[in-house]
Amino acid sequence: MTEDPATAMQVLYDEHAAALWGFCLHLTGNDRARAEDVAQETMLRAWRNAAVLTESRGSVRSWLFTVARNIVIDEWRARRGHREFATAEPPGEVAADGTDELLLSWVVADALRQLSDDHRAVLVECYYRGRSVAEAARRLDIPEGTVKSRTHYALRALRLILEETGVAS
Repeated sequence: MTEDPATAMQVLYDEHAAALWGFCLHLTGNDRARAEDVAQETMLRAWRNAAVLTESRGSVRSWLFTVARNIVIDEWRARRGHREFATAEPPGEVAADGTDELLLSWVVADALRQLSDDHRAVLVECYYRGRSVAEAARRLDIPEGTVKSRTHYALRALRLILEETGVAS
């Protein structure tokens, strides 16, 4: 980014606003008002953290998308917490619109990408494809004991990642 903050923000906006808007629209289920709020909040955070963006080793667009996704998740958690506190409904009886499952699947998918290839492979085989330890061992061409230990350590690593993101405790 450029030295002058105003110019830097203009360049950031010119290069990323359209993609950010589309991403926010997707995140909010095509709710234009919420998407606009999320995009504006994301750009505001970019402005406040310009130093992070200039020193960033990664993609600025990736940073913007991560911030937007985190804003949506934080809003969802706040609404869910408020809804659960404000109603007398038992857990699990809150209106199911699919948002919970969608956001959780994104968070888990992101966490899985952070695992090693070996750990991810055993979790995919055992949990997502529903294979037994023996079937996973044959499919991955490794001993059954290795499948068991990798599954154990993969689940520990996954839990740690989810705890760091605030999803699990």
